Amino acid sequence: MTRQEIGEIKKLFTQNNCSITRICGCYVDGEKNKKTELRQAFLALPEEEMFKYFEILRKNLSGSLGRNLLTLDFPLASESQGGPQEFLLRLRDSKLKDDSLLEEFYDKVIESYEYVGNYLILIVHDVYDVPGKTLDGLEIEDASDEVYEYILACVCPVNLSKPGLSYNAVENTFQNRIRDWVVGLPETGFLFPAFNDRGADLHSVLYYSKNPEELKENFVEQILGCPLPLSAGDQKETFQTLVEETLGDSCDIQTVKSIHEKLNEMVQEHREEPEPLLLDKNEVKTLFESSGVSDDRLEEFDKHYNETAGEQTALLADNVISARSFEVKTPDVIIKVNPERTDLIETRNLDGRPCLVIELDGNVEVNGISVRAPLETRKTED
Repeated sequence: MTRQEIGEIKKLFTQNNCSITRICGCYVDGEKNKKTELRQAFLALPEEEMFKYFEILRKNLSGSLGRNLLTLDFPLASESQGGPQEFLLRLRDSKLKDDSLLEEFYDKVIESYEYVGNYLILIVHDVYDVPGKTLDGLEIEDASDEVYEYILACVCPVNLSKPGLSYNAVENTFQNRIRDWVVGLPETGFLFPAFNDRGADLHSVLYYSKNPEELKENFVEQILGCPLPLSAGDQKETFQTLVEETLGDSCDIQTVKSIHEKLNEMVQEHREEPEPLLLDKNEVKTLFESSGVSDDRLEEFDKHYNETAGEQTALLADNVISARSFEVKTPDVIIKVNPERTDLIETRNLDGRPCLVIELDGNVEVNGISVRAPLETRKTED
């Protein structure tokens, strides 16, 4: 799914645009016991409760594509009779009115979800009348191309509110605040089917994880039956290893800086595209070539890529490059530079020692104190 398609679904979670038909949930304690369940028409909820649920549902579609939000494809086995995709399809088609299917879904989540503490399983059913659009992207009122029927599920932690003092207006006193069990924003969830090309794609699902480094592999395997890609952190480590192994002894600051600059240019050029920039094996090799990596070092590139990332693995550019800084680190010093101004740093051999030289461009501060550049001389009085 693209950013625009995710944004289109998020816009449904407002009072004016809402078409959610039903909401169901199951509250589970720390011992994995079902404590209570809810089943009702969503529009029958009190207005204040409805807005709280809107916040939870929008959060379940938030974050960065390729990090918090992953479009996963179902393998054929998952779509067979009794497979995870086939089960989710039956759950969607039931419009959440089949109690036995709901109980089976809750049981699957409880069995596969690893969490210490209480949590709430929420699931909603919606039927979205997808409006048509003109060639320039404007929506056409009263013109629907198709109907997108989906379920959105999430798992939210339930924790005790913090202790403290509260003001009792009736008695005009401060008292110990009563601690309540509060539903937090979701840790994980999914949208099924995915909303690809502004329509239902029964062969894929959009998965959400609050922590991009904890993708809940067991939960995804049992509930969705989809293979997970490398996490954002693993992709970054994979790319770093690939650079080190490909360059070998020629892995110097200048070459790494060149790779960073070229990749940053690619990301900026792709910024307006609806989908994030993915780099397959050939594109990474081209990136290395354009960054000055010698032909002899690239001879073993395919072997390094296959062993490090996997031949068919694509890396998300935003995951392997730091958009905020270019970092140079030694055991005693860490230097962070604006990624767009890596031209300010270079390496030189001074007095027989390899040194990192940084051009002092503009104002210079040390511990918040404005100082003068070393080469600047003060005017002396006659």
